[in-house]
Amino acid sequence: MNVARYNYASQFGSHPEVLFASIERMLLDGTYILSKEVAEFEEAFGRYLGIPYVCGVNSGTDALILALRSLDVGPGDEVITQANTFYATVAAIRLVGATPVLVDPDEESFLIDESEIPGVITSRSRAIIPVHLYGKPTPMRGILEIAGRHNIAVIEDAAQAHGARINNQATGTFGDVGCFSFHPSKNLAAAGDAGAVVCKSSAMAERIRCLRELGQRGQNNHVMLGINSKLDALQARILSWKLPHLDAWNEKRRSIAAIYREYLSDAPVQFQSVTPGEEHAYHLFQIRTSRSNELLEHLRQSRVDAVVRYPLPIHLQPAFSDCQWRPGQFPVAERLSRELLCLPIRPDITIAEVDYVCRVVKEFFSNATWTTKISTSSEVSLRS
Repeated sequence: MNVARYNYASQFGSHPEVLFASIERMLLDGTYILSKEVAEFEEAFGRYLGIPYVCGVNSGTDALILALRSLDVGPGDEVITQANTFYATVAAIRLVGATPVLVDPDEESFLIDESEIPGVITSRSRAIIPVHLYGKPTPMRGILEIAGRHNIAVIEDAAQAHGARINNQATGTFGDVGCFSFHPSKNLAAAGDAGAVVCKSSAMAERIRCLRELGQRGQNNHVMLGINSKLDALQARILSWKLPHLDAWNEKRRSIAAIYREYLSDAPVQFQSVTPGEEHAYHLFQIRTSRSNELLEHLRQSRVDAVVRYPLPIHLQPAFSDCQWRPGQFPVAERLSRELLCLPIRPDITIAEVDYVCRVVKEFFSNATWTTKISTSSEVSLRS
């Protein structure tokens, strides 16, 4: 069996010709830049999140950069985030001229360790960027309280958490600004790079829109130093086509994750912790083992498209060598980088594929065949 990580064709449904025809019309009509399709997606995504303002941009990285610039974060300022995030989170801080301040993640949730944040706040701290990593919502209440006490902003990196919620509130809507990526790998995926910045303030939204359009207010009236980072109209059309299916896809992902947890409950692996009141989006399904590299090789030899994400943590990346972080400075991030492994998780994955992946994992640890017993609840959860 071949278990793939992605199945893009399945995301377009049974009648993709309707979408393709609309894209053809857009191509012929020349509606490419900030067209009605962009406005329609921004409005629809705002309704979905329950937030009034959505600004479509070129990528998730640009979303972070524009969020920081909209808050006037720049040289001399410090921005706090976690040491086990993706490169773009920290690169965005550097690209606006600010200084990233890292804290170790929590050992069980793999998210930012809230207890470490107060100890790194200084008079130069301007923002905290919690990352809803792998689709698990970061508990926001404590972070917002810390930020409020110190009068600093909260920018949510929700690039992996489309549709994730805490007590029915969407990630990306708790802080001052939320940032999303619609990279093809994401739960809500464009057919290329795309992103969005979301916020509650009309003044903030106006500023972000101006920044994304070369700082213009009206043709050739450049009132601030902006960049060219507009959501492509074709990508907006594709995202609008997929958005109505996102909740159902996420529910499938949660069902698949529950089955993985059930089938591998007696294997020598650990999982990302579960928090009451959360709706995990399971962008990635991570298992933790001290033998991750060996297990990865075994899975790939068995035609399972598993992957290790972020095998070299941020503080050891050559691009950030001038930050003078050192090996051992963030031990939890280093352990997670060595021990986490992603199993395939797609809304359209089958019981047979999940069963096969679990058998391959169990065979690695036991050196013997292992047959999973599919429970009725598992069958129902994937078929519903």
